[in-house]
Amino acid sequence: MSVEQVAGYSPSFKKPAEILRLRRKRTRGAAGRLPSEELPPASSDQKAETDGPGHQQQSKKCRRNPFANIANTRGLPAESPGPESGRPAEETVLSKGVPQVLPLGDEDSILEAKFFSQEIPFPVQHKDSRILPECTLPESFPADWSVKTWALFTSPHPFTWTDHLKASEEAKGLIQHCRSSIVDFPLHIEDPKSCTDLRCAFQQNLVYWLHPSLPWLSLFPRIGAERKMTGKNNPWAQDEELQQVLMSEWSLSFSSLYNLLRAKLCPYFYFCTYQFTVLFRAAGIAGSAVPTAVISPTTRGLREAMKDEGITFSLPLLEDRRNIKMKKGETTDLGLHIPDAETQEKILDAQKEHAGSSEDDDNDDGGISWLKEMGVQDKVRKPSSISIKLRKEHALVRMDHKPESAVMVKGPQTFTLLNFLINNKTIVAGAGPQAGLPPTLLAPVAFRGASMQTLKARSINVRTQHLSGMKDSHCLEITGPIMPHALHSLTLMLKSAQKGNFTASFHSHEPTSVFNVALKLEHHEGKQDPSSGELSNYGLHPETLNQLMQQPTIGKSSMKHLEMKDYRYLWKL
Repeated sequence: MSVEQVAGYSPSFKKPAEILRLRRKRTRGAAGRLPSEELPPASSDQKAETDGPGHQQQSKKCRRNPFANIANTRGLPAESPGPESGRPAEETVLSKGVPQVLPLGDEDSILEAKFFSQEIPFPVQHKDSRILPECTLPESFPADWSVKTWALFTSPHPFTWTDHLKASEEAKGLIQHCRSSIVDFPLHIEDPKSCTDLRCAFQQNLVYWLHPSLPWLSLFPRIGAERKMTGKNNPWAQDEELQQVLMSEWSLSFSSLYNLLRAKLCPYFYFCTYQFTVLFRAAGIAGSAVPTAVISPTTRGLREAMKDEGITFSLPLLEDRRNIKMKKGETTDLGLHIPDAETQEKILDAQKEHAGSSEDDDNDDGGISWLKEMGVQDKVRKPSSISIKLRKEHALVRMDHKPESAVMVKGPQTFTLLNFLINNKTIVAGAGPQAGLPPTLLAPVAFRGASMQTLKARSINVRTQHLSGMKDSHCLEITGPIMPHALHSLTLMLKSAQKGNFTASFHSHEPTSVFNVALKLEHHEGKQDPSSGELSNYGLHPETLNQLMQQPTIGKSSMKHLEMKDYRYLWKL
């Protein structure tokens, strides 16, 4: 088999014309060792002897083409010289691990072999960024509690089965969603386009529920959405009566959704305001036996208002950081351990009480009476009470609007949080494009006052550049608020329809990435009730439910890439 027929050999490696001409001249003049320009013209007999098969075999042994060795370029094992060569060790020149057999004493040939054996750049196939480290559980991937706003699935097999759903298939998919029907698929579907159950299930998994519903406004995301809402018609902004009607209906919807959560009929839902987002999770979800709520991001004012309302909460990210620093023995410059946020808040409260009790003694002089005793009060600038307060609270204020400010509420405290959010007027913007607009409620199940919405999906075909040339790639683009259950359900369908081979890229709403932080559970919370069959009322596929029941492991980041290769999941954060 010729060198050109070897798999992976690049035909772009050509013999330089000038070097080949010199080699032919050296071959003809090797006997007399004469300069090539003084050689007499070879006769026909000599030419026949030179071109004979014996000479070709000897030339092949002595002057082997180094480009014919694929080991230099593709990493294959180098060919070893045959036993028939019979050359001593000093006749072999090793360059880059490639043996070249040369005539004894031929210095020009040695130099020529060194020239040919130089390392030549070869187009290396770089590792695709989507080829990700193998997960610990190949049959699934960890739950990602961040809300995706865009997803692009790519596969070598077409997505034509997602296009142009029939009216009956669309209607059946909506009914299956309302009835919480569970559809199982075989590991491999031969013809996805003709599979009606698959097309109906695709429509079923695109459905989500939203309140309020204003078709001319995009109600998710709400954080940083002022630019998209600018110039939109909002008749409630100047009409207080209309605002009261909207808030009254929204309060009923919020209470209905929370009741579904407590009754284990809704696994989770999102509460989205223009400043923060709250994730409510039911008992049994995320490894907790009690309902939980995570708020992110928060501010000092919001946390103080929650404390005044009697809501007990924790700061999981700050506590984790403090525990890590305590284990490592990290201290401050003064040699003191860094207190956590709760301890700092207690210290500040004690300082406030102490300042209030000594207010009469100091006569509102800001605690600088000792300067008067020294007679230098006029030479020292008196600090204002505001600057003193900001200096004391700097350690807590600087984490506002950051992931570290995430707050977690558990158990019965979630009901207190519900009343706090309903009665708190700061959850509604007082000015701007979102003025008077109630927070957005996102849920996987129907609730009072909710409207059924569907994610937007379209399949496209693109041509991408590969090492072997241009190739066709089939893509499926999905936009909208993609919640955790929908993402997992879509991967289950694609596993069967795309024959276990596809990749996915995501864009996440960054403020929701912190919801992947692990919950700090008590000992009694980690024990699930095996006799309870109420978890099946969530209306989720058993595999999806099993994924959402696991404790979060991603941390404060979100999943950026997902790949299934030969029915095994790979992912990247």
